[in-house]
Amino acid sequence: MNTGKKSILQKGKGKTRKQAKLEYLYEKKSLFFAQVAESVKDIAIKELKELGGYDLKPVFRGIWFKASKKDFYRINYFSRLVSRILAPLVSFECHDKDDLYKAAKKIRWEEFFTLKDTFSIVANVSESEITHSNFAGLRVKDAIADYFRDRTNKRPNVDSKDPYIIINLHLHKNLATLGIDTSGGPLHKRGYREESVSAPMQETIAASIIRLSEWDGKVPLYDPMCGSGTLLCEALMKYCRIPAQVFRTRFGFERLPDFDANLWEQIKKESRDNFRELKKNMIAGSDVSEHSVNAVKTNIMGLHFGSEISIEQKDFQDIESIDNSVIVTNPPYGIRMGKDQNLNKFYQNFGLFLKNKCKKSTAFVYFGEPKYIKKVPLSPSWKRPLKIGGLDGKLVKYELY
Repeated sequence: MNTGKKSILQKGKGKTRKQAKLEYLYEKKSLFFAQVAESVKDIAIKELKELGGYDLKPVFRGIWFKASKKDFYRINYFSRLVSRILAPLVSFECHDKDDLYKAAKKIRWEEFFTLKDTFSIVANVSESEITHSNFAGLRVKDAIADYFRDRTNKRPNVDSKDPYIIINLHLHKNLATLGIDTSGGPLHKRGYREESVSAPMQETIAASIIRLSEWDGKVPLYDPMCGSGTLLCEALMKYCRIPAQVFRTRFGFERLPDFDANLWEQIKKESRDNFRELKKNMIAGSDVSEHSVNAVKTNIMGLHFGSEISIEQKDFQDIESIDNSVIVTNPPYGIRMGKDQNLNKFYQNFGLFLKNKCKKSTAFVYFGEPKYIKKVPLSPSWKRPLKIGGLDGKLVKYELY
């Protein structure tokens, strides 16, 4: 292949590069950025450490961390709390649109994608001289398009719905970082939710609740208002050591010039060999709605060991007892209940159910509308805000004697 300046270089398979190699920030420093909701940052730090991340530095809306290539792939595959992981290419002072354009045009974009492939830009701008995210994103898009046009007289196409590669711009206090979205889209989209109910809980919130419950499988786990089963699915995946992204067919890190396909296959094989079986009656749930029960059954059947979860159609008030268990649930509120329901009475009844029928259990209840906490006739052990995916709720722990 001709390596003259005008020729376009096809992306390699991580073996060699034809020109003098440009080293990107993530390669030089093994440095990555995890986007994380503020309210779960403390537990996300613990999760990243468990998965091999080190030198963690929490900042606004995320965590900088370092990791070996293997652990970086594993973090993308296993993390239950992070929303996406970025690999920084370059960082630079950016005071105007020209700074942005020049820096974006210096990157050898043909190492990441070709003219046949589509791309999209996600831009976040705060406290900077450039004030509009859309404008900043357009400047980066122009620079990339011009980069290709200068070499081939053609421009690649933008596809915001399903791009081959997602390029991320983060501009805060006039410091810009251009990077690649190595997750290839939001990590809360797990792929097991085939059937949904109205206002389903986002998977990262459910995973956070399971994590905060510290449930370890020594006692059963039950959800008496399971909706489409997100809490049950996240509990099963965590206990059985199933990667959060087991259904994801492609990751953004496969677009990086140093992608190691053999290492990635090895990680997937190791994870399959490490699955832990779920015993019968360890995880169960019920819901008053027939539609919800059908949705849960559909969703859990796609998961390994999903057949071990028992689901019943039942009003929580008809449950005889849930003793010596961990109870996790997201009771319906406004959005799911409709306007004519008396929610004050509903929450009072639910509190009495916990008090009278759930001896020696611990309940973790997520209130999408925190004003209903005071309607539950129980005193909480603790409350903590969980603000993710447009919800501004609180998780409350009750110890039941």
